[in-house]
Amino acid sequence: MRGLGRRSFVVGAAGTVAAMMTAGDAVAARRPGGPPRRRGAGQEELRGMWVATVANLDWPSATGLSAAAQEAELIAHLDRAVELRLNAVVLQVRPTADALWPSSYEPWAQCLTGVQGKDPGWDPLGTAVREAHARGLELHAWFNPYRVANHTDPSRLVASHPARLHPDWVLPYGGKLYYNPGLPEVRTFVQDAMLDAVSRYAVDAVHWDDYFYPYPVAGQVFGDDETYERYGGAFANKAAWRRDNIDRLVRETGERIKEVRSGVRFGISPFAVWRNAATDPLGSATSAGVQTYDDLYADTRKWVKEGWIDYICPQIYWNIGFPAADYAKLLPWWAETVRGTGVGLYVGEALHKAGDPAQPAAWQDPAELSRHLDLAADHPEVGGHVYFSARHVKADPIGAMARVVADHYQLRARVPR
Repeated sequence: MRGLGRRSFVVGAAGTVAAMMTAGDAVAARRPGGPPRRRGAGQEELRGMWVATVANLDWPSATGLSAAAQEAELIAHLDRAVELRLNAVVLQVRPTADALWPSSYEPWAQCLTGVQGKDPGWDPLGTAVREAHARGLELHAWFNPYRVANHTDPSRLVASHPARLHPDWVLPYGGKLYYNPGLPEVRTFVQDAMLDAVSRYAVDAVHWDDYFYPYPVAGQVFGDDETYERYGGAFANKAAWRRDNIDRLVRETGERIKEVRSGVRFGISPFAVWRNAATDPLGSATSAGVQTYDDLYADTRKWVKEGWIDYICPQIYWNIGFPAADYAKLLPWWAETVRGTGVGLYVGEALHKAGDPAQPAAWQDPAELSRHLDLAADHPEVGGHVYFSARHVKADPIGAMARVVADHYQLRARVPR
C-alpha cells in the first residue's frame, strides 16, 4: 500500500449514503444490457475495508487521544462497515515495526500516543477482534514485514527497538529504514513478531500489503551487497537471491500460521502488476512502470501457483480503460492466475481515487467503482473486494461507495472460507 507513496489520500465532504442504501434495499442491481442481479442472502463474498494506522492515515485520527476516544473512533469504523453491509475489516496492527498490542518483540506503536513504546492504556488489537466479531465482522490483522520507519534516523526510535539493538539488521533507502530481507535472523524475527499477535488473538487472517523489497527510487541503491556476498552464492544473480528471500518469508510464514492457530488464513495484497506481457508472455496486457517480480522481488504469481497463501488481493487501483494498466485487463489476468489453485481472489479497490481532482476523468464518475464489480461478476474466481480506505469509506465525497452499496450490497453476505 506504499504507506505515504502510491496510495494518495484525499479528504472531502461526506457523501450522502442513506438515501442510496434505501434505494438499494428496494431495487435489484442491473448490469448494462443484462437482467437484474441480486446477491442472495447467505451467499459468500468478501466485502472489506482497510484501516491504515501508519502516520494516522485512518485511525486514530491523531496521536495522543485518550484510550476512550481511540476506542470510540475504532468502533465507529466498525459500525460504518456494518452499516454498508461489509463483512471484514483489515486493520493495520504493525505499521512500522511497532505494535498495536502488548508485543513480546516490539514497542507500542507511535501512532497511538505519539511516543513509540508508550503504553496507550488499552489493548487496541484485542478490542478490535472482540468488537469486530460481536458485529459479525472478520478482523484481518495487517502487518508490514520489513518497514522500520518513515525516516532514516535510528536514534528517533525508542531505545528498546530491535532496530537499535541490532543496527546491522537495518538499511536506509529512499528516506526510510528497512529490515534487511537477506538476513536469515531478520526473516525469523519478523515472523516471530507477527506471529506473536496470532498466538494471542483470534484474528481471522494475517494480511500483508505490497512492501517487500522497497519500491525503486531513482539514483539510490539498496545496500545489501555484503549480505548477498555472504548468502547469495548459490544464485545466478542478486535478483534471483532477493526473490528467494521473499519466497522463503512467504512460505515459512504460511506454514507457521497454521501451526500457531488453526483456521487463520494468510493473505497478501500486492501491487497488481506481476510482470508486463512485453517482459514475460505470462504477464498481463499492461505497460506498468513497476513489476513486482522485477522491482520488488515479489513473485506474486508463484505464491498463488504454489498455494503458499490462502488469498491474494491485488491492488487494481486503476480505472477501466487506463492505458498503462487497465482494470478490465488486469481483472481477468488475476482470475486466470488463481483458477484451479484453491487460492481466493479478492480485488483491492481504489476508493480513495473517487472524486480526487488529480485523477483521470473516470474517477470523477460515482459509478466507476460499481462498474468494477459489474466486471467482476463475470469472473467466478473473484470472491470479493476490499476498499482503501476507512476514512474514504466514511467520507465518500462523491457517493462512489454509496453507489456500490446500492448496486451490489443489498443483503449481507458470508465471508468466503
